[in-house]
Amino acid sequence: MSKIVVTGGLGFIGSHTVVELQNQGFEVVVIDNLSNSSIEVLDGIERITGKKPEFSAIDLREKLKVQSFFMEHNDVAGVIHFAASKAVGESVQNPLLYYENNLGALVYILQELEKKKEAHFIFSSSCTVYGQAEVMPIAETTPIQPAMSPYGNTKQIGEEIIADVVKVSAINAILLRYFNPIGAHPSGEIGELPIGVPQNLVPFITQTAIGLRKELSVYGGDYPTNDGTCVRDYIHVVDLAKAHVVALQRLLNRQNLDKIETFNLGTGTGSSVLEVINAFEKVSGQKLAYKIVDRREGDITSAFANTDKANNILGWKTQSTLEEAITSAWKWEQKVRSV
Repeated sequence: MSKIVVTGGLGFIGSHTVVELQNQGFEVVVIDNLSNSSIEVLDGIERITGKKPEFSAIDLREKLKVQSFFMEHNDVAGVIHFAASKAVGESVQNPLLYYENNLGALVYILQELEKKKEAHFIFSSSCTVYGQAEVMPIAETTPIQPAMSPYGNTKQIGEEIIADVVKVSAINAILLRYFNPIGAHPSGEIGELPIGVPQNLVPFITQTAIGLRKELSVYGGDYPTNDGTCVRDYIHVVDLAKAHVVALQRLLNRQNLDKIETFNLGTGTGSSVLEVINAFEKVSGQKLAYKIVDRREGDITSAFANTDKANNILGWKTQSTLEEAITSAWKWEQKVRSV
C-alpha cells in the first residue's frame, strides 16, 4: 500500500487522520517536532490500529533536515500537511512565529515534492481564509476577504503558494478548508491535548469542568447573533479525519478534475458559544463556570459551511452530532486527568 507522510501527525487532527489512514491499509510516516503534541500519542495510535507508525522528530523549518527526510523516503506517494501553528489569538501577538512556521515549512515540503515525477498533496487549510464572510453559509465560491489574523493570512498565502506551484510541477493538490474540529476518538485513546492554556473552546470547557481551569472566558457577548456570542461550525474530528483519506484516495486514483481542488469541511450548521456550553452541560450533567468578557482580537462573528461540494463530489459527509462530539471530548478529558 502507498506510503503517506503526515506532518504534524501527533497533533489533534493529524493523529486521528493517521488512525484512519492505517485503518485503510496505508503505510504512514509521521513527522512532528512535538511543539504542541506528545510522543505518547504514538502509543494511542498503536492501541487503536494495532500498528505504530514510523516517526521522525523533525522541525520542518530546518530545510536540510526536510531534504534529508525526502531523500531517505523517496517512495512517498503523498503528503498530508497539518504541521502549523494554529491559534488565532497567539498569531496576533506573535505574527513572525506564524509566518516562519506556517509558510517556511510549506515551501520546503513543496520544494521536495516538486522534484518528483508525480506527487499528491493534501493541505490542511481553514475557514479563516474567508475572513469575515458577508453571507452564510460559506461556500467554496464565497469571495475571499482580508484575513482577520496572521494565522488566517498564513492559510491564504499558503493556498496561493500551492496554486502557483501546481501550475509548474507534477504536484496535484487538494485544499481542505475546515471549520472547527472538536471531540476525540471514541476509544478514548487519543484526543485534543493542548500544551498550556487551551486556545480553542471545547478543551477549555472540558478543562474547566474537570477543575483544571477556574472558569471559562467567553470572548464577547455583544455580537450580532441570536445570543450575542460567536457562531462556529463544530465538526467531529473523526469525521474530519475520514475526509482527508477520501481526498487522498481521490488524488491517488486520479479522480481529481483539476490539479488543485478545494473543499469545505464542516457540518453545515452553526452553533454559538453558549449553545456549545449548554450542550456540554446537558451531556455531562454539570454546570459550567463561565463569564462573558471583552471580544478577542481576530475573532469573526460567524462562520459555518456550505458542505454541498464535499458531500456531492467527495461523497463525504459528517456522521456525528454536536452532542456526540462533546461527549467524546469529555470522555477523553476525564481519562487524561485520571492517569
